[in-house]
Amino acid sequence: MSESVLMKRTIVVPGDIIVVDKNASVEGANLYKLSDNTYIVTTISIQDYEEGEKKKIRVVSLKGRYIPKEGDIVIGIVTDATLSYWLVDIKSPYPAILNASDYLGKSFNPALENIRKYLDIGDVVIAKVTQFDRSRLPTLTVQDKGLGKVIEGSLVEIEPSKVGRVIGKKRSMINMLIEQTKCDFVVGINGRILLKCPNSDIEYIAILAIKKIEEEAHTVGLTERIKEFIINEKVKRGLIRYETE
Repeated sequence: MSESVLMKRTIVVPGDIIVVDKNASVEGANLYKLSDNTYIVTTISIQDYEEGEKKKIRVVSLKGRYIPKEGDIVIGIVTDATLSYWLVDIKSPYPAILNASDYLGKSFNPALENIRKYLDIGDVVIAKVTQFDRSRLPTLTVQDKGLGKVIEGSLVEIEPSKVGRVIGKKRSMINMLIEQTKCDFVVGINGRILLKCPNSDIEYIAILAIKKIEEEAHTVGLTERIKEFIINEKVKRGLIRYETE
């Protein structure tokens, strides 16, 4: 085991020990607390910190399944249908439940209607996690604005732990992606991203950019590099001749 020196965006490995100031806050599900200010890392992760009146340390795993939390917006794929609810894959160890009554916003009688009329296996939904406590399967709702069955678009999958990098601090990365591609993005916290782009060339570039963010999530200066990458790809495909500010 080795003691990890606090640095911005550095990789830590299982067994590394992080010692923090007693007034600092620490975030990371992949940490085991040894004492009030000492933690041991349990998975390969990125360690980052913010300085200020109160230092904040984050340790984000580079790999791992999505663990649902109430309020999370997720993108799921229907895997099965019972008489009154669907089972939905949300890239978690736990399949989620979407009740027909929630999807329809009214009571549902399976004796009178076939649930597969509304959603079938393979359909994609944008939903919110409403309940999950590990003693039962997570429950989803689509009864908020922007949620429901996906009618069009392309789905990109990344490690759930890299979602924060796609969004960026104060939405810096996602805003740059929107500006440069003119695509609509729906980012599920579970590592699925829905794209609706002006054309297939731009969609291809946007997917390449997302995958590049995933691969280089641990590096600094990523937003500007991704912007330059998108511009170069647009030039190569004859979509623009040069970039104007």
